[in-house]
Amino acid sequence: MLNQYGPILIFFAIAAIFPIATLAVAKYVRPRPKQSAEKLMPYECGITPESDARGRYTVRFYIIAILFVIFDVETIFLFPWAVQFRVLGLFGLVEMLVFLGILIIGYIWLWKRGALEWI
Repeated sequence: MLNQYGPILIFFAIAAIFPIATLAVAKYVRPRPKQSAEKLMPYECGITPESDARGRYTVRFYIIAILFVIFDVETIFLFPWAVQFRVLGLFGLVEMLVFLGILIIGYIWLWKRGALEWI
């Protein structure tokens, strides 16, 4: 049994050791520049930063971003339907209308709840 799985175990051992050895060698070979306050400062197009680089975003920004991704990904389902429109016929049209209806109901519900208000 070791004759059959021996090469696989050797391959996994080499695959595990190679990245670790490469990183260890790179640590000792690479140059170590001196750190200065100017080098550690965040870069803003060559301009001295006015405030902390870690600005805070409101939760609303993330909600809007997630809603955009959700609706954007769901509209990708329209492309295969459009390509196969003639093959699917009336059944495909009805299914897509149901799908779009659910999307529109969800969009209206979010709009009524105020989730799309920016400020």
